[in-house]
Amino acid sequence: MDSKREKDQQDADCEKITAVLLKSRTGEFDLESILFLKLRGLGICDLGCIGECVNLERLDLSGNNITNLAPLASLRLLSVLNLSANRISNLEPLRNCENLQNLNVAGNSIFSIENLHCLVSLRKLENFRLKDNTYNYTNPVCRNSSYRSVVLEMFPNMKVLDGERVVGRGSDLYQLCKDIDDTIKAGSYKNGQLVEHPNCKPWVEDAYWEIKRSNNAIIDEAYKQFNDVLHECRLLNNRASHVISQTEKSMSLKKQSKQYAI
Repeated sequence: MDSKREKDQQDADCEKITAVLLKSRTGEFDLESILFLKLRGLGICDLGCIGECVNLERLDLSGNNITNLAPLASLRLLSVLNLSANRISNLEPLRNCENLQNLNVAGNSIFSIENLHCLVSLRKLENFRLKDNTYNYTNPVCRNSSYRSVVLEMFPNMKVLDGERVVGRGSDLYQLCKDIDDTIKAGSYKNGQLVEHPNCKPWVEDAYWEIKRSNNAIIDEAYKQFNDVLHECRLLNNRASHVISQTEKSMSLKKQSKQYAI
């Protein structure tokens, strides 16, 4: 009986975020020192003491059983939050996370546009995901044919919605650089020949665009996040190649069988 009770207690502890869990995952003794945290797929249903990590900037809680987000209300420095594949229907506590820029809630139980009104105060929110076709994650609200246009109207600073760049937003800088580049190229030719300017110097140093590694923890985490995305892209590419190959093989066999039938 005692052993069963201990096992039940251990199981309960595994489903709740505790200081012990956070310290073992991050190696940080002080919860306020934790800047990045990944607790993906641990069966978590109780956020416990996560609210004590007041300096958290990036948090991944995807693939758990979370329903109550109340402990996240104190994380005012949080900029990236992944809550995909949980059981969330109420986003109200996130209204206090005023620095949120990137929010993923795909694969939850958000039923209506009204459930999103609490996020309107998040002025910095520019990347929002309610569905993810890669993993077949969605929300009931996505069944509404006009939900995308309504969401964009609610969040005028949105640049990326459901993984798709919003047309005309966030592209001003790109277009400006392109126009400058085209102008420079146009001025470099005369009668179809490249004009040499011996005294002309580049507008930036040669190594200006090279990415330099840094000891900064934020930059290191950004590299890690980027590598994770690249890895997922490679997996998707491999899956797509396999499906295409199988489809082509199937079509080829069908074509051959029709020829033999004739």
